[in-house]
Amino acid sequence: MAQTRSSSVQKGPTRQHSRTMDTFVSPIVESRRWLEGLSLPDDLPLLNLSQAAPADPPPEGLRRAIAEAALNDDASHLYGAVLGQDALRAELARKMSDHYAAEISAQQVAITAGCNQAFAATIAAICKDGDQVILPTPWYFNHKMWLDMEGVETCPLPVGEAMLPCPDAAAELITDRTRAIVLVTPNNPCGVEYPDGLVRRFFDLARDRGLTLIVDETYRDFDSRDGAPHALFQVPDWSDTLIHLYSFSKAYRLTGHRLGAIAAHPDHLYEMEKFLDTVAICPAQLGQVGALWGLQNLDDWLAGERQELLNRRAAIETGFAPLAERGWKLLGCGAYFAYVEHPFSQHSEDLAKRLVRELGVMMLPGSMFTPKSETAGHRQFRIAFANVDEDGIKMLFDRLAGWHP
Repeated sequence: MAQTRSSSVQKGPTRQHSRTMDTFVSPIVESRRWLEGLSLPDDLPLLNLSQAAPADPPPEGLRRAIAEAALNDDASHLYGAVLGQDALRAELARKMSDHYAAEISAQQVAITAGCNQAFAATIAAICKDGDQVILPTPWYFNHKMWLDMEGVETCPLPVGEAMLPCPDAAAELITDRTRAIVLVTPNNPCGVEYPDGLVRRFFDLARDRGLTLIVDETYRDFDSRDGAPHALFQVPDWSDTLIHLYSFSKAYRLTGHRLGAIAAHPDHLYEMEKFLDTVAICPAQLGQVGALWGLQNLDDWLAGERQELLNRRAAIETGFAPLAERGWKLLGCGAYFAYVEHPFSQHSEDLAKRLVRELGVMMLPGSMFTPKSETAGHRQFRIAFANVDEDGIKMLFDRLAGWHP
């Protein structure tokens, strides 16, 4: 007799359509599922090149500063200012003013619970349902996910040669519903550093068309160029057009403390404060202690971190030849990332899952950074090399060079 499901079997909840259903699962979350039940041989250790995050904790001095605050500063356990501690805002403004040879005030700076929240607060402050935002592709997937969940339409702007977006192509996408253009430089996922002139052309386009230019410089501290990568902060009334995003997570290995920052017009910050107060009330107090200590004490240490990442970038570029001989292409490289094109006929997502099982290599497929209609991602991978040293990079290339799916 056929078995029937018992009426006592627990069913899932009745769900109406929601904003989260309008977007996809985070590629980081999805790729971690590929590891479930995976058992690799001892001579094939996993090379996890999926997530852009430092693998080590902050330096000891910074950790001591956090520990001392946790033990001795009662205020570090209480609610704080929604836009962040005054001392941290002032110090970041001073550092940015020095770096960009500009005058940026503490009143133009806010601290957030991570750079993702900085982006979310920005979109909440400048957009409403049905508005449009131009996002170069390949895109940073969390930007696309948040736009989806906010009911904001993403207008994809495919990059051109050298993985750089074109301002003229962006101009053709602008409608009466367009509110912003987003740039990430050094780029995630492609690693490329946007030239000063290119960033300025996007700024001029946004200003001329009454739009906001959002520039996410999460990886600014690992830019290969010395000094300011652009001169936008030197433009009079820059904050009428520019909203700048930054992250302490990568600079000081504070990923678990969730600390980002925004530089913007105080009127924008006033609106963002409503969002931030509702979502998190305030950034983590102890993390802010660590970030302030880092800004005041870790310039030399951070310079060493930057040099290490530049060395890894060089190892990618100089060691790529064996893959190039087999038809692979290095499309972009910098900061934490290399972006590559594979020579095979199979879809990159299918290959990514096979690479984990067969080679112990975990990379995200390019299709996770592009719209479904954009087929270029089917042939691409992002390599996040912040978690591997130069020996690990060589191991990666050795494994890939001998692989024939």
